[in-house]
Amino acid sequence: MRMTGRPGRTAGTGRGTAQASAGDLLELVRSGRATTRGALQQATGLSRATVGQRLDRLFRAGWLREGAGGPVGSPLGGRPSITLEFDDAHAVVLAADLDTRHARAAVLSLTGEILAEHGGTLVIEDGPEAVLGELGRWFADLLRKAGHGAEEVCGIGVAVPGPVDSETGRVVQPPIMPGWDGYDIRGRLARSLTEHTGAPGVPVLVDNDANLMAYGEQRTGHPDCSAFVLVKVSTGIGAGVVVDGTVYRGVDGGAGDIGHIRVPEGVDALCRCGSYGCLAAVASGGAVARRLAESGVPAASGSDVRDLLAAGHPEATGLAREAGRRVGDVLATVVTLLNPGVLMIAGDLAGTSFVTGVRELLYERALPRSTARLEVVTSRLGERAGLVGAGALVVEHLYAPQRVEERLRAMGV
Repeated sequence: MRMTGRPGRTAGTGRGTAQASAGDLLELVRSGRATTRGALQQATGLSRATVGQRLDRLFRAGWLREGAGGPVGSPLGGRPSITLEFDDAHAVVLAADLDTRHARAAVLSLTGEILAEHGGTLVIEDGPEAVLGELGRWFADLLRKAGHGAEEVCGIGVAVPGPVDSETGRVVQPPIMPGWDGYDIRGRLARSLTEHTGAPGVPVLVDNDANLMAYGEQRTGHPDCSAFVLVKVSTGIGAGVVVDGTVYRGVDGGAGDIGHIRVPEGVDALCRCGSYGCLAAVASGGAVARRLAESGVPAASGSDVRDLLAAGHPEATGLAREAGRRVGDVLATVVTLLNPGVLMIAGDLAGTSFVTGVRELLYERALPRSTARLEVVTSRLGERAGLVGAGALVVEHLYAPQRVEERLRAMGV
């Protein structure tokens, strides 16, 4: 589950060679594209002295370390080159993945390794004050469990089941998050961590859960896939899209909200967004749970449907396959538009019956050209996908070249 570098990037620093900063050098090392002083000189065009000066700042910040010697580069022999490594031990990241009635939280290393985690009931309808306050307590307990101090936390990443304005970190008219519209999640969670640990405020980044699941899954399992789509089908339905290693969010965070595409079968079905005919109203875990409850089977949420499917319940299995066909019909358009290499099905309904239904309609409705090289797969990280993606979001933000320069100056390095 360890992650290094930034997938989907091409060689070079992305800036003029003579202007390559300490942050650019760190990115080259983190990505594995240049891991010796000589390689950094070659990649950037900087002099040996300038590379040394900029690396010295990174060493003093504790962000780089020397590794084992590499192979001897000259046929005449000589000492092996000393390799450079990103030091992932200097800080940790906190991450949380919120669902409608359940949440997971974790402490992660800077390379994506989960050091401690906790899952439990946390009801999104209780509102942001209660949920984020409790999340701060979870984080404090997890830090103790992982053996790390609050002063080691460099940032927090949060996945939420609603559309997010990435500039402000606030959810925008979320259908299944009553009371959260426009709420300052960043500020409240930073205060909550301080209340429970005494630590100063840290950066908090918020994104849609499907986006972060897609980011985590693409980075860990499909780093060479330049167009990756994940569809999460739980209480609602949403999609995350990763293009060239970067989450595609649209102009204001609304990309991937396929659960509110209108479908003919749902003309009389009222969605939680207030409209009729949404895909989520007829094919989500919540929709399947309602149909089961109407027939006398105890089910109130997507997680209940997941448990019934795991037990082989025949009616749940049939309804899940039907729901998969409806989602597959919509995904035929998504696949034709985006031409992804991987389509991943995740969430409570992501079992054999649902995926079978998706495949039936997807391959029937999409052009062969669009599906010739398509892999339809299920989640590899499972319930950890959102946590891994949230942690990666924080690390990529904090160690982006420009941000590195800002942080180094703030440290006086």
